[in-house]
Amino acid sequence: MTIAPSFHAASAAAPNLESHTPMMRQYLGLKAQHPDMLLFYRMGDFYELFFEDAEKAARLLGITLTHRGSSNGQPIKMAGVPYHAAEQYLAKLAKMGEAVAICEQVGDPATSKGPVAREVARILTPGTLTDAALLDESRDNQLLSIFQADGVVGLARLNLASGSFILSEIAVGLLAQELERIAPSEMLLADDFQHHALNASKVAKRRLSAWQFDFDSAFATLTKQFNTYDMNGFGCADMRPAICAAGALLDYVKHTQRTTLPHINALSVETTSAYLQLDAATRRNLEIDLTLRGEASPTLYSLLNTTQTAMGARLLRHWLHHPLQDRNLVMQRHEAIADLMQTNQFLNLRHTLNSVADIERITARVALKTARPRDLSGLAVSLQQLPLLQAQLAQQSANLLQTLVLSLAPPAAVLGLLSTAIKAEPSVVLREGGVIADGYDAELDELRAIQTNHGEFLLSFEAAEKERTGITNLKVEYNSVHGFYIEMSRTQAESAPAEYRRRQTLKNVERFITPELKAFEDKVLSANDRALAREKMLYEQVLAELGQYISALQTNAGAVATLDVLCCFTERAISLNYVAPMFTTEAGIEIVNGRHPVVEQISQASGQPFIANDVVLSPYRQLLLITGPNMGGKSTFMRQTALIVLLAYCGCYVPATSVKIGEIDRIMTRIGASDDLAGGRSTFMVEMTETANILHNASDKSLVLLDEIGRGTSTFDGLSLAWAVAKQLLEKNRAYTLFATHYFELTRIVDEFKYAANVHLDAVEHGNSIVFMHKVEEGAVNQSYGLQVAQLAGIPKPVISAAKRKLAQLELNQVASQDASTVPQVDMFMHTEPAAEAPLHPVLAELESLQVDDLTPKQALDLLYHLKAAANQV
Repeated sequence: MTIAPSFHAASAAAPNLESHTPMMRQYLGLKAQHPDMLLFYRMGDFYELFFEDAEKAARLLGITLTHRGSSNGQPIKMAGVPYHAAEQYLAKLAKMGEAVAICEQVGDPATSKGPVAREVARILTPGTLTDAALLDESRDNQLLSIFQADGVVGLARLNLASGSFILSEIAVGLLAQELERIAPSEMLLADDFQHHALNASKVAKRRLSAWQFDFDSAFATLTKQFNTYDMNGFGCADMRPAICAAGALLDYVKHTQRTTLPHINALSVETTSAYLQLDAATRRNLEIDLTLRGEASPTLYSLLNTTQTAMGARLLRHWLHHPLQDRNLVMQRHEAIADLMQTNQFLNLRHTLNSVADIERITARVALKTARPRDLSGLAVSLQQLPLLQAQLAQQSANLLQTLVLSLAPPAAVLGLLSTAIKAEPSVVLREGGVIADGYDAELDELRAIQTNHGEFLLSFEAAEKERTGITNLKVEYNSVHGFYIEMSRTQAESAPAEYRRRQTLKNVERFITPELKAFEDKVLSANDRALAREKMLYEQVLAELGQYISALQTNAGAVATLDVLCCFTERAISLNYVAPMFTTEAGIEIVNGRHPVVEQISQASGQPFIANDVVLSPYRQLLLITGPNMGGKSTFMRQTALIVLLAYCGCYVPATSVKIGEIDRIMTRIGASDDLAGGRSTFMVEMTETANILHNASDKSLVLLDEIGRGTSTFDGLSLAWAVAKQLLEKNRAYTLFATHYFELTRIVDEFKYAANVHLDAVEHGNSIVFMHKVEEGAVNQSYGLQVAQLAGIPKPVISAAKRKLAQLELNQVASQDASTVPQVDMFMHTEPAAEAPLHPVLAELESLQVDDLTPKQALDLLYHLKAAANQV
C-alpha cells in the first residue's frame, strides 16, 4: 500500500469546524494533522474512531460500527477498542501496513472547561514499532528510506527497536535484490520516484515530498543527531544520495516518536563487497527463511534456530542472509565453534542464555521513554546473568569468545540502580503502582505506609469511640465506594453523638462519619493518588538515568546475540553431524558426501535414508551438466551445494564429510517455474530475465545453479538457448556451474568444451514402478523415465499407453530426427505456405494403427518378425 506525504502538520488543510460540536471540533482538528492515518482518540477506557476512520477500522478489525449523536447535522459514525486491549488491534493494523496516530488525554477532567485537552502522543507505523507486543521477536523490523540521484540509489535503513542505522549506495538495477535482502517493513520514497521493484513489493510505502530529501537539511539533521561537525568520521561524506535518504528517515522517525532518539548514536556504511551476493531469486530458491510457498518452515532457518534468546534468533536470520566475504572473520566463528565443542561449555552457556531477556529492544524502549516496569525488571535479571556468562567463557581460548567476554561486562551503575529502584516483580503497568521498590524513596514509603497501616488507627479509633459513646457494638470499617465509616444498629443510632453525621442508611444499620475520621479518610485516599504521582515521577527519573548507559547496554546486547548464535551453531553441528569447512587459496569447490540440510531431516523423519553426494568444481571442471529423471534429485543436489557454501561463509559448520572451498563472490540461481502476472511477464520471460542477470553478473568466482533452461519455449529454441547459455558460462563467465537439463542432446557439449563434464542421477525400473537412486554418477543418463514418473503422478493408464506408442514411433523415426538438425527452423514471423505433410513410413503407419494392449504374446512376436521383414524391404 502507498500513503501520500503528510507527516508535517502544516501540509494538511484544516476543515471548516464551526458547525460541529466542541468534541468533534477537537477531533477533526487533530485528524486534519494526520489525514493519512487512523486516529485512535482516547475517551475514558476506550480508543474511539469516528467517521471514515470508524468505517475503515470496523472493516479491517472486525469491530462493531455504531452511530451515536450527531454533529453538523449528520449522525456520527463510531467504532472503538478497549484501552487495555488496544495492543492486539494495533498489531493487526501494523501487519496490514496501516499507520495509527495515538491521541491521549493530557488535560485534567476535573478542571477542564469543555472537552479535555488531547494531543497525539505517538504514531505507530509498520517500520517504527518498538512495543514487544507489536513485533515478531525473531525478526528485525526495518524502516528503509530510498532516494535516487545521479544514477545512484541511496539507501538508509533503521531498526528503531535496536538503534541500528545503516547507509549504502547501489546501482539502480540492484534495488530488487536489496529489497529482498533487507526485507523492510516500511519504505520511505520521494513522491516522484518509480522503480519496477516497488510494484512487486507489498510493503507499506510512504510517499514524501521531494524537498524532504534535501541534502543540506539531511546533513544538518544527521550532524545534530550525532553531535558531529561533518560526516567524515562515518565514512559517508561522499554518499550524497544515501545522506539524503538518511535525513528524511530520521525526520520521519522523530515525527512519529515525538521524542529524542538517544539510542541512535552512530551509523555505519555497508558495502556490497562485504557479503556474498545473493540476488532475490537465489534467496527464494534456497528457502533460507521462507519456503517457495511463503511458509516459515521447513527452511534452513527453522532447522538451525535453536537460539535461546530473541536477540540470537534475529542475529541468526541476519547471518544467514549476509554470508561474509571476509574469510578471516568467518574462520573466527569456525574457531569459536570448535572451541565450544572441545570444552562442551556451550551447554552451560545455553542454560544461562535462556534467562536473558531481549536487552536490545528493552534498551531501545528505555531510550524512547516507553519501557514498561516488567521491561526494567527483566533487564535487571538479564544483566545479572552476564557475569555468569563471562565466568563460563573464561577458559575458552578462541579469539572471538575472548572478545565477547569483554563486551559482556554489564554497567555496574545500571545493575545497582535497577536492583534498588525497581521491585523484583513490579506491576504490569505503571498506573497500577507497585513498581518502585520499598526503601528507594522515603516520601513514597511514607505514603504507602499511610495506605497499608491504617488498620491500627482504625482499631484504636474504634476502641476510643466505644469508650467515649458507651456504644459497645459500633464498628469502624472501610469500603471502596463509601470510604471510612462508623456503623451501628438503628436502635443505637438514636444515641449517636451530635458530631456524628449520617453517611448511609441501610435496612438494619446506620453509618456515620466524624470530622476526625473524615480527615483521616482524606489523608489515606489522597495518599494513594500522591503515591501514584510520586511513583510515576521516580520511574521517569530512573528511565532518564538509564539513558546514560544506552551505548553500553547495546554492546551487551550484541555480545549476547553473537554468543547465542555461536552456541546454536555448536549444538547443531553436534546434533546434525556437521563438519568444519576448510577455506583454501586454490580455486574451486570440493565436497565429499554433501547433504541437503533440510531435505535430510525430512527424509529421516519419514524413515528414509538420505543419499549423500560428492561435488568437484574447479577451473578445469567448471560446468557439471546434470541429467536424470524428474524426482531423481537433481534440484536437491544443486541446492545442497549452494547451501553448503552459504553455511560455510556464514561461519556455520556444514552437512558433509569434508568440504574445501576457494574464494566465492556470489551465489546465483535460476530454478523453478514461476510467472509474474502483475508485471505482465510469462514464465519463460521470468526465466530469461533471471538467466540474463546471471550472464551479466557471474564471475569466475561465482557459484551458478541453472535448472531446465529453455523449457518454456519450443524444443529447438530451448535447446539452442540452453547450449548458448552453457557456452557463455564456460567461455566468458567461467563460473562454477551446476546445469541441470532434460535435453539429452546438450550432453554432447563435453565434446566441444574440455572444462565441462557430464554427471547424472540414475533410476532403475522395478516391475511397473521406478526406484530413484539419488546417487550422482559420472557420465550422462541413458534414459529419462518421464513416462514412469507420469504414471507415479497418477496419469490415467490410457494416456500412459498412448504416450508409450508415440514414444516408440518417435524412436523408430531416428533418421527424420537426425535430419531435423540440418533443416533450419521456420521463423514464426515469416509468411510461407504450409508444406505438404510427408508420407508416413509404412512400418510406422502399421505400428500407429495397432492396439498393442490387445495383442497376445504369440501375436506380438509374429508381428515383430513381420515388421522387421517389411523394414528390410523398404
